[in-house]
Amino acid sequence: MVAHRLTVIGTGYLGTTHAAAMAELGFEVLGLDIDEDRIARLAAGDLPFYEPGLPELLRRNLAAGRLRFTTSYAELAEFGDVHFLCVGTPQRQGENAADVSFVDSAIRSLVPLLRREALIVGKSTVPVGTAARVAGLIGELTSENVELAWNPEFLREGFAVQDTLHPDRIVAGVPSAAAEKILREVYAAQIGEGVPFLTTDYPTAELVKVSANAFLATKISFINAMAEVCEATGADVTKLSQALSYDDRIGGKFLGPGLGFGGGCLPKDIRAFMARAGELGVDQALSFLREVDAINIRRRHRMVDLARDLLGGSFDGRGVAVLGAAFKPDSDDVRDSPALDVAAAIQQQGGVVTVYDPQANANAARAQPSLSFAASTAEAARGADVTLLLTEWREFRDLDPEALGTLVAVRNIVDGRNALDPERWRAAGWTYKALGRP
Repeated sequence: MVAHRLTVIGTGYLGTTHAAAMAELGFEVLGLDIDEDRIARLAAGDLPFYEPGLPELLRRNLAAGRLRFTTSYAELAEFGDVHFLCVGTPQRQGENAADVSFVDSAIRSLVPLLRREALIVGKSTVPVGTAARVAGLIGELTSENVELAWNPEFLREGFAVQDTLHPDRIVAGVPSAAAEKILREVYAAQIGEGVPFLTTDYPTAELVKVSANAFLATKISFINAMAEVCEATGADVTKLSQALSYDDRIGGKFLGPGLGFGGGCLPKDIRAFMARAGELGVDQALSFLREVDAINIRRRHRMVDLARDLLGGSFDGRGVAVLGAAFKPDSDDVRDSPALDVAAAIQQQGGVVTVYDPQANANAARAQPSLSFAASTAEAARGADVTLLLTEWREFRDLDPEALGTLVAVRNIVDGRNALDPERWRAAGWTYKALGRP
């Protein structure tokens, strides 16, 4: 089999994970970023973000010589046969649409330097239609035989290594049999394990990721909409969710009621999807996503309301312990974090807020520098009038209500993730409240 040499453009969460995982599979891999400090850290084996299992993968493959990093597009062009495009596509400032300028910049930087046949493989989440436009741009920039494929990523933060090495499917939007052949060779190990390999056109490949995220966001917001109904009727949304999960047409995944979703993917992807549908003249097809987004935001407001009610209607001067800042456990990502939004909103209403997260304190402090941060659960909870569980880290799920009760001023807790046993906490003298539960 051809021993392709791989490059990865962009060493954020996606790019670093992909580079290290492909090196683990035996490929020679060269990663590129224009951020010199980031490249220096990665080259030294220092991961700039938290992802379980990835530091070991990074250091092992650096030591083996299969993985290197650079800031030089010229070096990248000389080295690689297959170039994976893993740059960010953030939400445009003041708009819902995705910013694909980093995609265009990478293409313009790399393609004119290519001196032989190559395959560029887009992994970034982009608006449908981007791949066809980029393929045209490549044709304008070079006379070499350079093809473009689109191969969306399906990484879950906290499980990214597993999802790269052992994905549940591989989708490849390819323009030719030659491009498909190369990708089958690159992913031979996964295909050999029985992972489905689906070939599609460009638009279908682009739509797979955003469609999946839109569906998952809808499922999360559905159960949280039911939580609103449960609060109005005295029903218990956790029992409702459990009953629904036994229906194999529905299933229990992403049916956990609580504070809702955040992070760098679901919120911005569904908004960009809506924006692109509007550009294509089919905005009515995705109008339901506006309510999905609105339900998600309402959960944050409701969390603030529950905490305020426990304090008699005012946060002024009251101590508030916030457990969790990352948008989900096993991550230090605070982008669009519901937990951080709630903490900031309570502080703006006069609460004396102290936040603790096992991994995300530093990122949270950069995002919300006016908040106070603690080095432990005990430090955050000491003297608190109300405690909020907002990210379901295991150490929070396993808290001893009696031990925590000796630290707080008042035994009030709001469980934003429905992660605790209400009876156990009430038996320990806590006033327990949760979203969607009586």
